[in-house]
Amino acid sequence: MINAYTWPTPNGHKVHIMLYECDLEHEIVPIDILNGDQFSPEFLSISPNNRIPAIVDSDGPDGKEISIFETAAILCYLANKSGKFLPNVSTEPVNHFRVMEWLMWQMGGIGPMMGQSNHFRRYAPETIPYAIDRYFNEVKRLFGVADKRLSDNRFLAGDEYSIADIACFPWMRGYKRHEVPISDFPNIERWFDEIGSRPAVQKGLDVLNDKRRTEAPKGKEWEIMFGKDQFKRRG
Repeated sequence: MINAYTWPTPNGHKVHIMLYECDLEHEIVPIDILNGDQFSPEFLSISPNNRIPAIVDSDGPDGKEISIFETAAILCYLANKSGKFLPNVSTEPVNHFRVMEWLMWQMGGIGPMMGQSNHFRRYAPETIPYAIDRYFNEVKRLFGVADKRLSDNRFLAGDEYSIADIACFPWMRGYKRHEVPISDFPNIERWFDEIGSRPAVQKGLDVLNDKRRTEAPKGKEWEIMFGKDQFKRRG
């Protein structure tokens, strides 16, 4: 059994989708990041970076329990466990590293840049035009990179759906709140339609949907997410 400690965010949805795509038995354990659950000793014992999601697999390697944090590591682990969505490095090394390229592109580019863009647009206590423009322009640049890639490939890593797509889709589908002119990226629109029609993706995006918040955090919630609470040394 896999316990997924998570919340309905783009990073959380990556793991939700993967669990359904791989048809792995799992249980969802909500970690309310607006309430500070991510700072509890119990959660920090499996996710020392106090970020969701994290998983605990009671049937890990050699039948022993294992905990994993960071979404790229979780996706790779689940891909290896299920034998799906990540080509074997021994038998398909080129395809394997194509997937890893685009997975790392998400982790180092599209996720952090869209996160910063969203922060300075919606959550920053003051309007800083330079920061808004900087991250918005970088998000558009990254969308251009993906659109070009998808002009010659059905999916980001090539002809086969992979953990690279699973990692990128939950972030990139939020283009509206970033005011990205999606009509400028027709290949991404085509990719959105194909990925979004997958039953496992729809199930994954519905996880903890009743917990989703559309309004920006205020007061104590803002402090937990972005204030001094975020930077306390723990442990």
